[in-house]
Amino acid sequence: MPEHPLLPSTTGLPDDRWRSAHLGRLMGLALRRFDERVLHLMAHDPNVPLALSNLAARAQIGAAHIHITRHLGLNGSRLTELAQQAGMSKQAMGDLVTQCDAWGLVRRAPDPLDARARRIVFTDTGLLWLEGFRQAVAQAEAEFRAQVGADVATVVRLGLEAYGSETAGPARRQPTR
Repeated sequence: MPEHPLLPSTTGLPDDRWRSAHLGRLMGLALRRFDERVLHLMAHDPNVPLALSNLAARAQIGAAHIHITRHLGLNGSRLTELAQQAGMSKQAMGDLVTQCDAWGLVRRAPDPLDARARRIVFTDTGLLWLEGFRQAVAQAEAEFRAQVGADVATVVRLGLEAYGSETAGPARRQPTR
């Protein structure tokens, strides 16, 4: 009879190998590796504005800043929209926007549909950063495909799209405010 994973094994300790090998942990490790590779590529891209590539090279820009790059609409977004899409609190996203504003990536602009509201929009420098991000993501994806093979990369992509879609599985939790 197989041993129960949480009961002591023949060594007297519970078998906890599952904690380092479950799907969520593996996806998290893969995402962290992917984001680190993208930032490395951007830090060494001569087309990325020098100040921003220096920040990326010194690890001053991290995965949290990538949330803005991933989620900010080309026509701008409200802070609440950005926070919701990134799964962050409005306050945490506000802090990121303030930092990215100071770096010249984004700026706050009036919302043409609501005089009381502000939209976060890319600056010209931010658009150069976004293009660098697009190219780095494409290269990181190509490297992944080369490492695991085209068939596996396609299956992984399809599986993640299905699993991460809005319609699959239980309703998504809304970020705390």
